[in-house]
Amino acid sequence: MTPGDALPAIRYGADGLVPAVVQDAADGRVLMVAWMDAEALDATLATGEVHFHSRSRGRLWRKGETSGNVLKLRAIATDCDDDAILVTAEPAAPTCHRGTRSCFDADGAPAAAPTQGFAWLDQLWSTIADRAERRPQGSYTTQLLDGGVDLASRKVAEEATEVVIAAKNDAAAESAGADRGETRKELAGEVADLLYHALVTLAERGLEPADVIGVLRARSAF
Repeated sequence: MTPGDALPAIRYGADGLVPAVVQDAADGRVLMVAWMDAEALDATLATGEVHFHSRSRGRLWRKGETSGNVLKLRAIATDCDDDAILVTAEPAAPTCHRGTRSCFDADGAPAAAPTQGFAWLDQLWSTIADRAERRPQGSYTTQLLDGGVDLASRKVAEEATEVVIAAKNDAAAESAGADRGETRKELAGEVADLLYHALVTLAERGLEPADVIGVLRARSAF
C-alpha cells in the first residue's frame, strides 16, 4: 500500500503497540525493527516520515529527529494477522545509530554505499505485465503492446538514438565548461525511456527481465 491507501484495522497488543519492520525501498534490505502505536502510525501517514513509539522515552519519536537520518515513507502494509507492520522507506543516511546501514549489520561494519534502486524496476515490470494481461484502454503501454513487435521495437531504436544524442550533448557541455544540469537531466530521461520501451518489448515477446539478468550473470566477467 502507498501512503494514501487505507490500512486494515491494526491489532495492537495489550500495551497499545505493534512491531514495525522497516525495509529499504531500493532493495528490500531490512534496516531496523521498532514499535508503533496509533499515534506513531497516524504521524507517519500524515507527514510521510516514519515515526515510532519510543518505549524508553515513553513518547512519539520521529526517526532522525536528532541525527537527521530520517526515513521517507514509500509504502506500508500489515501482515496476514494485522498485528505487525511492514514499512518500506527511503533512508536519508545510515539507519543504525552505530553508523551502519542496517541495525542487523555487524558492529563496526562500514555503512554500505547507497544502492542504485534497481529493485524498483520490479514494480515497473509488474505494471507492464499487468497491462499485457488486461490491456486496459487509454494505457500507452497497451497501445505499444497492441502495435506488436514492430511498434515496440521501433520505439527502442528511436530511444537508443535519443540516448546517443543526449550523451553527446552532455559531453559537449562538459567540454565547454558549461552548466550540465539540463543535459544530465535530458540524458537520464532518455535512458529511462529506453529502459521502459525495452521492457515493453520483452513483454510483447513473452520474455521476462529474469531472462536478461540470467544472461548478464553468465557474462559476469565483464
